[in-house]
Amino acid sequence: MFSRTGAAALKMDLSNTLAICESIGNPQNDFKTIHIAGTNGKGSVSHMLASILQEAGYKTGLYTSPHLYDFRERIKVNGQMIPKNDVIEFTEKLKPIIEELEPSFFEVTVGMAFDYFKKEHIDIAVIETGLGGRLDSTNIIRPLLSVITNIGMDHVQLLGDTLEKIAIEKAGIIKNETPIIIGRTQPETKHIFETTAEKINAPILFADKQYSGKYIGFEAGLSTFEINDIHSLNQYKFESDLAGSYQSENIATVITAIEHLRLFSYIISKENIYAGIQHAKSNTGLFGRWDMLHKNPFVFLDVAHNEDGIKKLLEQLDSFPHKHLHIILGMSKDKDVSSTLNCLPKDAKYYFTQAHLPRALEAERLSLMANEIGLIGDTYENANESLSKALLYADKNDLIIVCGSIFVVAEVDRNQFSQ
Repeated sequence: MFSRTGAAALKMDLSNTLAICESIGNPQNDFKTIHIAGTNGKGSVSHMLASILQEAGYKTGLYTSPHLYDFRERIKVNGQMIPKNDVIEFTEKLKPIIEELEPSFFEVTVGMAFDYFKKEHIDIAVIETGLGGRLDSTNIIRPLLSVITNIGMDHVQLLGDTLEKIAIEKAGIIKNETPIIIGRTQPETKHIFETTAEKINAPILFADKQYSGKYIGFEAGLSTFEINDIHSLNQYKFESDLAGSYQSENIATVITAIEHLRLFSYIISKENIYAGIQHAKSNTGLFGRWDMLHKNPFVFLDVAHNEDGIKKLLEQLDSFPHKHLHIILGMSKDKDVSSTLNCLPKDAKYYFTQAHLPRALEAERLSLMANEIGLIGDTYENANESLSKALLYADKNDLIIVCGSIFVVAEVDRNQFSQ
């Protein structure tokens, strides 16, 4: 319901999740976890960590949100979605407490994930927060390690209208005496994380003070990254099927996290790390991050949907040669639309559209806002109509991007386009 309608569907409180999990035997206490929060990059970091753990031979649970095509994408073990029968059986089992508590969709899903992970006897689970951190339903776990990727302006009506306020909510996942890794050092938020960690004796490490990353190039569906150890001056080259140039920051965060996991006696080799990063998408079934759909012209799907995410997406374009740029854009009403639009290039051709959700910003309204700042294009009923038009107008050397909303990306019919 949050996906469809936004904030009105949320219950920012942990009591329902605690009650659900207590009713099924507190399964979250029966396996090890890593907790991931952040404005952007938390999905990629979660999937890369899970992929590396799988490569190292650990039976790995992965909980993420939202899904693109199938609800079961949210709950996976070793890259395989929870079976339909398990979804049905859990829902039937939980019906009495659902009727009693009237929990949110997300609260029930978190309980389902933890119940399934316990049933599957996993070795470890990577748990991505849904929204914020402090009051997110996932925040009932006691992880081995916590990670906060970065802080940007998103969900401001719920988390706060400054980076500092948002950071306070994300910092809510920092646990007593539990290591916390921060992906990006930001002047507005650094002191918040350090103060929170100090109060509860949580060792804190900033990944970008350990490693620096650089995007090298994209070829045959893989991007190459150079990661430098700032202290030893060693250089490492990684290939990844998570191909966006912005993944260099996420890879640095992942390597820092893996180094800490090794302190807990997890046996993870260099080969496991290289293979896990290279095959992150194929190992875990991740879609929507600089996701190539078509060649000649290139078509990419990317779920970037806020100012920080769009800026990172545009950095990718600087290293990807193209003649003309076509941007298929749809957004949600509850995003900072103006700030995001102001990041976009004026020399691109735009195709304004919307997802089929009450939460979606109407394409006509988006078009008017864009036109006011010089972003010119036509409006279309849906993402697939937009994409068909873009393919019709585009030269084979052009570049087409679908972005602005995970829900617009999700509505693209991938099957009708071949690479």
